[in-house]
Amino acid sequence: MSAGPLARETGKALERRARKALDAVHDPELDEPITDLGFVRSLEVHPGRRLTVHLRLPTSFCSPNFAYLMASDAKDALAALPGVEAVTVLLDDHHDSDMINRGLAADADYRDTFGAEAEESLDELRLIFRRKAHAAAMERVLTSLLRQDPARTVQRLHEVVIGDLPEGTATHALLRRREALGLGVAPSDPVLVDEHGRRFPPDEVPLRLRFARSVRISMDGNAHFCRGLLRTRYPESAADQSPRAVDPTGPACVTTPLKEHVS
Repeated sequence: MSAGPLARETGKALERRARKALDAVHDPELDEPITDLGFVRSLEVHPGRRLTVHLRLPTSFCSPNFAYLMASDAKDALAALPGVEAVTVLLDDHHDSDMINRGLAADADYRDTFGAEAEESLDELRLIFRRKAHAAAMERVLTSLLRQDPARTVQRLHEVVIGDLPEGTATHALLRRREALGLGVAPSDPVLVDEHGRRFPPDEVPLRLRFARSVRISMDGNAHFCRGLLRTRYPESAADQSPRAVDPTGPACVTTPLKEHVS
C-alpha cells in the first residue's frame, strides 16, 4: 500500500488490517489463531496510527512462556503492518501480567524479561510446538486417506507422497507446517516423515502414526477445553470465538484424559 492510500486510510480500515494480521498469531500448543480462540479482548486504533491490543487467556496461571510468545508474536505481527507508527500489546489478568507487559514495552526477549526463571528461549519453544503441529497435521491427512480408501493399509502410507493428497484445508495446513519446519513441499516428497524430513521405514509406520494421533487428539482436546475455560472466565468471549473447522478424521476425542493445559 503506497503512502497516499495509507495517509487516507480510516481507523476502521486499519483495524481490519490489524485483526487480519493477528489471524496469523497462533497459540503454540493448540495450533489455532488467537483470534479464533477469542484471546483478543480488544483492539483500538489511536490518533497517529497507534494500536493498542489487550489479550486474555483461559486462566490466570497459563504458562508465562506461552503467554509471552503469543503476546510477542502479536506485537511483531502488528508492528510489521505498513503505516503503523506504534504498537502496545497488554496481557490482562495474568499472574505475571506486570512483568510480561514491561518486557513487551521494552521490546525485551523472554529470557531478558524473566531472567533465571526462563528455562528456554522462545525460539526453542516455538520449534517444539511447530514439530507437534506438523505431526498432528500429518496424521489428519493420512487418517483421512485411509478412510477414503479402505483398500489402503497403514503400512502403505510409507509410499504416500504430497502429490497423492487431495486438495483441501487439511492438505494446505500440512504444507504450511512443513514449510515452517523447512521441510520439502514438492509433489514427490513423502508425507510420513519426522521433523527433519526423514522417511520412516515401513515397519515403523503403525507406531509413528499412533504417536502422531496421540499428539493430534491432545491438541484437539486441549483446544476444546480451553475454549470452554475462556467462556467460563469471560462470558463475553463467546461472541469472539470462531467455530472450529470440521476435522476430517472425526470429532475431537474430548473423553480422552487431557494433560493440564498450560498455554
